[in-house]
Amino acid sequence: MKSRSCHWLIVSALVITASGACAQQRAPPASDQTLKTGQLSETAKVAQCSLPPGFDQKPPAFDQNRIAAFKQKASSGNATAQCGLGFLYNNGWGVLQDHTQAVAWWRKAAEQGSASAQYFLGLMYVTGRGVPQDYIQAEMWWRKAAEQGYSAAQSTLGDLYDEGRGVPQDYSQAEVWWRKAAEQGDADAQCGLGRLYYNGQGVSKDYTQAALWLRKAAEQGNASAQGLLGYLYEDGQGVPQDYAQAVAWFRKAAEQGNAKAQIVLGALYALGQGVPKDYAEAYFWYDLAAAANDDSVTKDAAKDRDETASHLTPADLSREQERARKWFEAHQAKP
Repeated sequence: MKSRSCHWLIVSALVITASGACAQQRAPPASDQTLKTGQLSETAKVAQCSLPPGFDQKPPAFDQNRIAAFKQKASSGNATAQCGLGFLYNNGWGVLQDHTQAVAWWRKAAEQGSASAQYFLGLMYVTGRGVPQDYIQAEMWWRKAAEQGYSAAQSTLGDLYDEGRGVPQDYSQAEVWWRKAAEQGDADAQCGLGRLYYNGQGVSKDYTQAALWLRKAAEQGNASAQGLLGYLYEDGQGVPQDYAQAVAWFRKAAEQGNAKAQIVLGALYALGQGVPKDYAEAYFWYDLAAAANDDSVTKDAAKDRDETASHLTPADLSREQERARKWFEAHQAKP
């Protein structure tokens, strides 16, 4: 087993400095075929993106007469209908799925100043759906929405500056946009802002401020923030050192599938810090981390898992392997 200090130097570097680690589901990968219902609801409420009558039902009612009337409304120049029609084409709701058409309608609404359409048009440029992937175009449209106060666009714009995609990497600009979104309650932006304070990037290093913003995001369920807050408690930075609190926050993140939190939680069980020493529990969390799609932790997790296995009886080992299998099955993932 690695010494505590060596192990934590490795893990903390992975957890704290991972670029873009806070954004969880804001910009879906190109393989995703639909935008989340939650995104749709936020847009309809905040940025006046309308849908045909009946689409507020679960599942939505695909009445072709209503869809035809809605298309006519969009064609007449109504920006909220144009934005909504973009959703229909993007998700294949009552129409044949067509990302090119989604882009076309979102562009019409965006050019009329619809912040929601500008935001989703930016997403299409990031994912390369319906248009060639182009971070410069994404930045342009997100900036238009962000300047209207649209928090999701402010947050994603901060991501671009943090990661240097389509713009020069600029932590000060990332801080500006993340703060605007964070103050509106955007969890990803709160997490990003907390990470900047932790690392002293774009702001003076301040663990107290880091803990403040990370807690806000963690309490909203942001797994990355939960893991980072757990590390602050483990090391007593910005908060009193408290291994029990560290375990609690690492567990919340680990249960959401955060591999970095899983490997740290495994180490806490192996070392008996904040929890009674429990090699079986340590093996379980190491096993999950080793099978995760995260190259930054899988190798170390596999090594620690295999070392921990030497402390288990064959029956204990079989039980924890079966437990891990069921966890992946329940989370619709495969080891």
